[in-house]
Order: sequence, then C-alpha cells, then structure tokens
Amino acid sequence: MTSTTFRIGGDLTVRRLGFGAMHLPTDPGPAREKSVAVARRAVELGVTLIDTAYLYGGGANEELLADALHPYPDGLLITTKVGVARSGPSGEWKLDGRPAVLRDQVEQALRRLRVERIELLQLHRIDPEIPLADQVGTLRDLRAEGRIGRIGLSEVTVDELDEARKIVDIASVQNRYNLLDREHEPVLAACEAAGIAFLPWRPVARGESGARAEIAAVAAALGATPTQVALAWLLGRSPVVLPIPGTARIDHLEENLAAEHLDIPAVHRARLDRLAEPG
Repeated sequence: MTSTTFRIGGDLTVRRLGFGAMHLPTDPGPAREKSVAVARRAVELGVTLIDTAYLYGGGANEELLADALHPYPDGLLITTKVGVARSGPSGEWKLDGRPAVLRDQVEQALRRLRVERIELLQLHRIDPEIPLADQVGTLRDLRAEGRIGRIGLSEVTVDELDEARKIVDIASVQNRYNLLDREHEPVLAACEAAGIAFLPWRPVARGESGARAEIAAVAAALGATPTQVALAWLLGRSPVVLPIPGTARIDHLEENLAAEHLDIPAVHRARLDRLAEPG
C-alpha cells in the first residue's frame, strides 16, 4: 500500500499529493474569486501542502493564498520560494541570490503570508553569479533566527545538492519531473537515499502523441483519466515524491486529488515505466 503522507525534514507531516498555486489568477474580479474558491476547496479536500513563490505575480500569489486561507488550519504547509527578482537592467525578472535580496524576499513573504515563520522556504534557483555558500548560508542564518523552519532547493543537480548539504540540512528539492520527462532521475535517487522530499514541478506529462496514447490506453483500462494515471505513477515511483499539480478549476482539482486512490497494477506500471529512459 502506497503511503499517502510524508514527513518533510523528518518531522513535518504532509499529504503527499499537494497543490501548486502558480496557475491561480490574482487580478481583482471574478477570476480571483474563483482562485480563492479553488484554494479553499483544496484544503477542504485534505490538501496540506500548497506551493507558491515570490515569482508568481511578485508576491500576489502569496497574498491570494493568505486572503483565501488565513487563519490557516492546523497542519497546512504553504511553502514559498525566493531568489528571482526584477533585477534586470530594464526591471525584468532574473535570478538574484544576493544575501540582501534573499533576506528581503523572506521578510516580505512573512508579511504577505501573515506568518511569523515559513516552515519550508525554497531557493527558486541557484544564482550562478553568487557563491552557493552565500545563498544557502543566508537561508541557514534565517533558519537560525527562526524566520524559516526548513530549507529546500529547486532545479538543482546532484552535485549542487551535495554541496548545499555540506552547509545546511536540505529538506526538499523541487525539480521538473514527470512520466515522460525523467531528466532528473539521478536527483530523485539522491533524494530518496537521503530521505529528502522531491516535489516534481510540471508533474503531469506533456509528451509526444504516441506516448500520450500509451497513457490514455492505461487510463482507459483502469477507468481513470490520463492525468490521474500520470499522478498515480508519480506517487508509486518513490515514497519521497510529493506531486504538486496546479489548476485554476475546481473540477480539475478534484480529478487530480482522486489520483491518490488509483492503484496501477504492475503490468500497467511496467508499460508506463518504458515510456521514458531515466536520465
């Protein structure tokens, strides 16, 4: 029986199938009202892990979640990401891992999310222009100060993960990974070996038509949707995998969460495993 929960950092229990808030519209009006309804419905359905980032609207996504869900129910983890800012020559988004920028973004996230501590704070990307030790070290210092509880990384290699772990405990890694895109298989293996949560972004495969046909065939055989098959495959791939599918529609949200109850028999799993070669 596949476990439906995972302890991030060894002590923070969440439901493995979470929700990615990136796609929620934040502009005032009916679309925002629907976004609030989707976020609330996710929590009603038992979601305890919601992923957001400063990059998603320059903090607007964080504010939306706070408007929808604060005061937060016990056990709800909203994880956010820092390290991308409008620091380009013309104010465009770029990687920015300068310690002062990371500190400011964490402080702003605390304010927008209306919390005193962010239980899981992720570095959105490693800025190649700033020493990794300075970036991860800043997050380590913020953890020591009680501003964040656990530290995660995103889009990292095995070597980068190893280097970061020499500086501070890493609780999560958020890399692109799905049924048809397994480039980061070595990173998943490293996370599994270390008990680190692996949050695949873009968890629903968008592959070639032939591969999608294979997924559709398995879905038809199991009485499920291709999306549910893709998510159920991830849940069965490794106990450290915590998919965070995103949507702005309640019907899609309910479809996604139902994947938790889909059991993929070995014969079908083997068929799906063959769709992409690891690494």
